[in-house]
Amino acid sequence: MTASIHSLPRRAEPSLQPLLALVADGMNSVNAVILDRMQSRIPLIPALAGHLIAGGGKRMRPMLTLAGAELVGYGGSRHYKLAAAVEFIHTATLLHDDVVDGSDMRRGKKAANIIYGNPATVLVGDFLFSRSFELMVEDGSIKVLRILSNASAIITEGEVDQLIAQREIETSEERYLAIINGKTAALFAAACRIAAVVAERPEDEELALDAYGRHLGTAFQLADDAIDYDSDADVMGKDKGDDFREGKMTLPVILAYARGNAEEREFWRRAIAGERNGEADLAHAIELIRKHDAVLATRERARHYAQRAIDAIASFPASAAKSAMIEAAEFAVARRF
Repeated sequence: MTASIHSLPRRAEPSLQPLLALVADGMNSVNAVILDRMQSRIPLIPALAGHLIAGGGKRMRPMLTLAGAELVGYGGSRHYKLAAAVEFIHTATLLHDDVVDGSDMRRGKKAANIIYGNPATVLVGDFLFSRSFELMVEDGSIKVLRILSNASAIITEGEVDQLIAQREIETSEERYLAIINGKTAALFAAACRIAAVVAERPEDEELALDAYGRHLGTAFQLADDAIDYDSDADVMGKDKGDDFREGKMTLPVILAYARGNAEEREFWRRAIAGERNGEADLAHAIELIRKHDAVLATRERARHYAQRAIDAIASFPASAAKSAMIEAAEFAVARRF
């Protein structure tokens, strides 16, 4: 019988605690690798990298590598370095994103580019990408290298596609889902899949973990879209309305624009073009998004993908790992940060 996000007995508020508890010991090993490999003879590199790496964050992607390994019964240690490689890829993309977006905040404090400048931030992102590939090569698996290097390329394609779509008011829901499949879901999928690869599990288990990660990543990003219009900066760790000011066509905007009348659509055209992006304009945007239930609809779509993630691992036997991964999917939708 397939587990359901609606029917499973669970806490009133889904939590990451089961996942955190499951991988706590393994994450100590992963964090040791991260701290070791972010070092350099150039002091600025560990200082800048550490500003972001030590600044919190859920570490969802490396945790999913470890959880996937638990799910398939892997008893080795290769996945620690690979989970660190996954986190380095993710951190590098965050550093580059903050430069591209001109972000002021990341994880509740000043973004690295504000403190250290754009050139250093880009170069340290490149350094972390390089470290990730060193770790992959050390693992020695061509298949793992293919999966993670392909994910890295897809992430960049997704980011470029989002840049092209920025301020394009006619961006469709289908195109936006394709963008987030690239910029977010691809690394979730790869992080999960490599666990089955190192465990030398059958391809159907690889594909199941890939699907779990891909759908979870999509749900996670859709929830982020909703949060940007539905939470305060002290909860989010970034400025409320960042996506709005940057002219990003995220799903709440796409839905509100599609459902709006002529006057509302004209407001969105001017707002996304950058002509109306003040505080009063943001307040009006939030009002329109609420009027058309666009945040609610975005969360409903996130819930749909979270359910698909849960369904993807339905064939695995009951275990602490499976339960934790199911609740992680529920948390991805319910979270407010």
